[in-house]
Amino acid sequence: MSDGPTYAETCRGSLARQAAEAAAERRSLLEEARCGISCAFGDSRVVAKRYLLHYLRQPRLLVFSTIQPVMFVLLFRYVFGGAIDARALPSADYVSFLLPGILVQATTFGATNTAVGISEDLRTGVIDRFRSLPMSRVAVLAGRTLSDLVRNTFVVLLMTAVGYALGFRFQNGIIAAVGTLLIVIMFSYALSWIYAFVGLTAKGAETAQTASFVVTFPIVFASSVFVPVDTFPSWLQTVAEYNPITKVADAARGLALGDPLPWLQPVLWAMAWIVGIAAIFVPLALWRFRRGD
Repeated sequence: MSDGPTYAETCRGSLARQAAEAAAERRSLLEEARCGISCAFGDSRVVAKRYLLHYLRQPRLLVFSTIQPVMFVLLFRYVFGGAIDARALPSADYVSFLLPGILVQATTFGATNTAVGISEDLRTGVIDRFRSLPMSRVAVLAGRTLSDLVRNTFVVLLMTAVGYALGFRFQNGIIAAVGTLLIVIMFSYALSWIYAFVGLTAKGAETAQTASFVVTFPIVFASSVFVPVDTFPSWLQTVAEYNPITKVADAARGLALGDPLPWLQPVLWAMAWIVGIAAIFVPLALWRFRRGD
């Protein structure tokens, strides 16, 4: 005769666990409703600090996330740059054309870390522990994306310094230079919410990384990051023209270099993409987080 739990005991245990989870969910929702926005901001700050401390305690994560964009700059500047006809570029030299695009490329690939990190937290039970706490439901994802925003800001500043060492210069004044960096950073934050949704949906960190790469790689290279869109085949030009990476890269390039490059229309397009992505994927990610598995 088996000494294991009976079917009825198993059912009672399962019901008890479900009841405990439901009670924790109710407590969290009541706490969130009571505190409102002030608690959401406070909790988000605490969660963001937790993730930033994680970066400081494992500096290799930050090192590896900065090596890739530096390698891309050096690769395209010194390996492929000589094969590109500077006369076909809207800038005086290739490094001036390249660096604003590389800033967008670096933060786009960097935003994929959000998906991998959230998926890993799901696997290790960190997200479940957050769900059981009486804290704002918004705070977990907001804190994660805010910490990634800080990391991407560091990457943007580092890449700008590398660009200056290679001969890049902002040519449109200090305000336009700040606008260049801001539009790139805002775009990376909007993308973080896409990858937050991917991380909550994918089954495992490896799946999240693969799914992020499959989406990110083609849209980055089918854009104006590395070469002008008018050098593409005609069938690809239409796709590349309306690619959000192209719009943000053109906006950053126009702000950084000034005449003869336009900046107003690209900036409006870039802001439209940023607002549109956030309007769609912030609610989607929060819905997926609340829904759980």
